[in-house]
Amino acid sequence: METTYFRRGFGLKAEIEGQRSADYASEIVDAIRSRGNTLVVGPVTFRLAQEFGFCYGVDRAVDYAYETRRKFPDRRLILVGEIIHNPHVNDKLKAMGITFLQHDPGSDFDFSDITAEDVVIIPAFGVTMKDFTRLREIGCILVDTTCGSVLNVWKRVDSYARDGFTALIHGKHYHEETQATASQVTKHPGGKYLVVFNMDEARQVLDVIEQKADPAGLIETFAKASSPGFDFTRDLERIGVANQTTMLSGESLGIAAEFRKSLAARYGEEHIGEHFRSFDTICSATQERQDAVKELLSEPIDMMLVVGGYNSSNTCALAALSEDNGVRALHIEDADCIAPADRTIRHQPVRTKSEVSEADWLHGATLIGITAGASTPNNKVGETIAKVVETMGLGAELDAILAG
Repeated sequence: METTYFRRGFGLKAEIEGQRSADYASEIVDAIRSRGNTLVVGPVTFRLAQEFGFCYGVDRAVDYAYETRRKFPDRRLILVGEIIHNPHVNDKLKAMGITFLQHDPGSDFDFSDITAEDVVIIPAFGVTMKDFTRLREIGCILVDTTCGSVLNVWKRVDSYARDGFTALIHGKHYHEETQATASQVTKHPGGKYLVVFNMDEARQVLDVIEQKADPAGLIETFAKASSPGFDFTRDLERIGVANQTTMLSGESLGIAAEFRKSLAARYGEEHIGEHFRSFDTICSATQERQDAVKELLSEPIDMMLVVGGYNSSNTCALAALSEDNGVRALHIEDADCIAPADRTIRHQPVRTKSEVSEADWLHGATLIGITAGASTPNNKVGETIAKVVETMGLGAELDAILAG
């Protein structure tokens, strides 16, 4: 009988290594790493974060997708959504003949065209319990690249629902990972979840717990961010906190602390174990990249360039972290956002969802920090540095460094 579920790879890493390296390696990044993550080009110093770019989970997902193409050369390959939130990586997979399924947030994926002969790849974010069950019923081959850090959060949410606690998730309710995490409560009768995006949304819920606000006011606000039939009177009595793995860690911990404090005030510190649970489910790679930005900011920096998909939550968090610490951050999707000829840059301002264009953006900067989200390949970081150097008219200097 044919095996139809794979989670541990196909042992083909050596066979795909050449193609993967050609797709994502960067001579410039290698050069800056060999110089202690600092590169001096003429009067300009680039400082690269100690941890940036592809994390273990992304590496694994991308490798597994490449291996899947090699393992099943004659089968139709279908990816549920995007493998990760980086357009260049996804474009590479499309070029390999992998079909991407898309859907509108809040609606189901259309699996009607999938047959038992197809190979379906589950992305690093995972899929909802409903979608997983539907795919298993079709009988297709499933290649599951769900990140281990995401699975760790799922285990916590599952335990909360099993024990009658509402899963309070710090995240974006529309994000694939958060939707998959929230769906874990459906394993248990009466399982409940509530998603809060930030401390401001959390405060609205806390005011209800502390009996400072009318619960009815939250029904519309969290209509798309709560389980069906969520009761803001009954379902906030017992709470277990979890998080989307790519959110700002400090904010996740702060939200957890505030819920603990409110529940202790409401029910008494001696009963807190009956009403509150929290485990550190922050992704280690996310934490490492955020810590690396903080370390970078401990020295003088004129500006921070953050490279990665605009819809990448962890990349957006890195940009926000920089600005929250007083250093201007320019979040660009890739080097194409920089136009040396007219000295302009297109970027997505922190905590917005729209791109803007800015002229003369360097403002005489000579100390430039560089970081990248966990879904950004090295070549996109290297291309960004090259474009900045070109804008400054220092291309010959960079060429000499790489040649030497």
